[in-house]
Amino acid sequence: MGAIAEIAVFLAAAVVAVPLFKRFHLGAVLAYLAAGMVVGPSGLGLISDVDRMLDLAEFGVVLLLFVIGLELQPSRLVAMRRAVFVAGSLQVLCSSAVLGLAAWALGAAPANAALIGFALSLSSTALVLQVLAERGELKERHARVAFGTLLFQDIAAMAVLALLPLLGAGAGRPVGAGRALLGLGALVVVLAFGRYALRPLLRLVAETRVRETFTATALLVVVGTALLFSAVGLSMAFGAFIAGVLLADSEYRHELEADIEPFKGLLLGLFFVATGMSARVATLVERPGAVLGALALMLLLKAVSGWLAARLAGGSGSGARRFASDVAGGGEFAFVLLALLARDRLVDVATADLLVIVVTLSMIVTPLAIGAHARFEAWLNPAPPPAPFDRPEADEPRVIIAGFGRFGGIVGRVLRARRIRFTALEISQAQVDFVRRFGNKLYYGDASRLELLHAAGAEHAEVLIIAIDDVEASLRTAAMARRHFPRLKILARARNRQHAFRLLDLGITAVARETFASSLEVARDALIALGLPAAAAKESIRLFRAHDEQTLLRQHALKEDEAKLVAASKESAAQLEALFGADEREAVAEEPRVSR
Repeated sequence: MGAIAEIAVFLAAAVVAVPLFKRFHLGAVLAYLAAGMVVGPSGLGLISDVDRMLDLAEFGVVLLLFVIGLELQPSRLVAMRRAVFVAGSLQVLCSSAVLGLAAWALGAAPANAALIGFALSLSSTALVLQVLAERGELKERHARVAFGTLLFQDIAAMAVLALLPLLGAGAGRPVGAGRALLGLGALVVVLAFGRYALRPLLRLVAETRVRETFTATALLVVVGTALLFSAVGLSMAFGAFIAGVLLADSEYRHELEADIEPFKGLLLGLFFVATGMSARVATLVERPGAVLGALALMLLLKAVSGWLAARLAGGSGSGARRFASDVAGGGEFAFVLLALLARDRLVDVATADLLVIVVTLSMIVTPLAIGAHARFEAWLNPAPPPAPFDRPEADEPRVIIAGFGRFGGIVGRVLRARRIRFTALEISQAQVDFVRRFGNKLYYGDASRLELLHAAGAEHAEVLIIAIDDVEASLRTAAMARRHFPRLKILARARNRQHAFRLLDLGITAVARETFASSLEVARDALIALGLPAAAAKESIRLFRAHDEQTLLRQHALKEDEAKLVAASKESAAQLEALFGADEREAVAEEPRVSR
């Protein structure tokens, strides 16, 4: 199969696998690995030359480590120093030692066992952070410690990647003082270039304002540094990592990351596909007991060592258990290290195949393990019952504001400035505590509950402003108020057009789409910036607002019939263009004619 055909196979496998795995919250890394297993020699056999694919795909790892280097700002490391250097080092040391001893006990040579233990001690930064983000736990202490530990693992992996070529004497590369001096010299050259020449070079290229040239320069920096380190026997990935660190505090950091990201994503995906191709699925079929036994042993030992590391770092019992479940699985760098260890004959191919399958399965298990452990912790330490709702003072306010966040808070400030009495209700206890610190009167409670509306004075109030962020809670409150307080004027915030339709269904006619007015203000300013007179820009916005509000009512009547709704939308757009065209013709006709 030719190179173009292989690229087509890779792209097709990614297009099919990634959306499928994302749908089940398994992550893109697992999708690429599975795709590689399917199209590789152990699957359909569409691609057979795995070594050639791995050589190309290794550049994806180089770009990944350059981006990781860009993220390692010194200020960030200082702020996270305890999580990174204390918890991180303890986790890597404990896990590497325990897993290395297990590998040695199972027959591996001491040096090889140490390398295997380190490779298995690493966890998946992308996978763990994605799972914690989906669960809304990134701000919790165990997640912050896990992030710091994953960051330390990345740094440690860089050091091992740099040393691997020096350890690969068995692959025919000489090791000695000369090689070490060459490596040190390459590091000094890169540091000096980064300190004195790299930023001026990027500034010079940026001044050309040719984006392609800046992208080419970014790639040249990565490739040049990687090739220099490779030429002296060090890891290309380590060279790229050093280049990234040198630029971490530069003004070009974000632009460099944005330029590199597309190349990194595709080539890193290719690396994982190639890694999946190299995984012998037959190993699982031929030796299911060995694979599953190694998987259970790895998860158990990593969880125990992770718990011990967290406790030694000063974590609580619950936090240590949560941390242990976060880092129990394997990670992407294990594939990188195992592939390089096998290539350099530091680990035999059969062992590498077995460990790749084990790490892959551990990554599949990681999201399930984190979720199961969270449920266990919730059962073990049930959350305290929610605080009872406040009972508002019966001071007969003229206005009730349901929801006192970024939208309702502004309404409240305006009313307070006009000395208009209002009662504000908010379901978030954290928001209530925050607002009260500034001396504001705010009550904790669910505005959709009838008894709370009664207590807030809805029978005597004139206006109810529904500014609740949650759509369903907003609709419940509107329905309750319409049914029990028919004389109350209701003004409702709508998050979008669909929310507005559902409020109109309830008979709420005073609906404000939350970004509509601010968007019109920006549009008016844009028209003025483009040279339109201020009065004409203001009139254009007035016409658009009136037309869109009428269109909203027409679309509401047709919302159950999608075909009619689409036709009405197209007709509305054409009417709006015609309306503006007529307005422009009238403006031209009214201009004073200049006599010749």
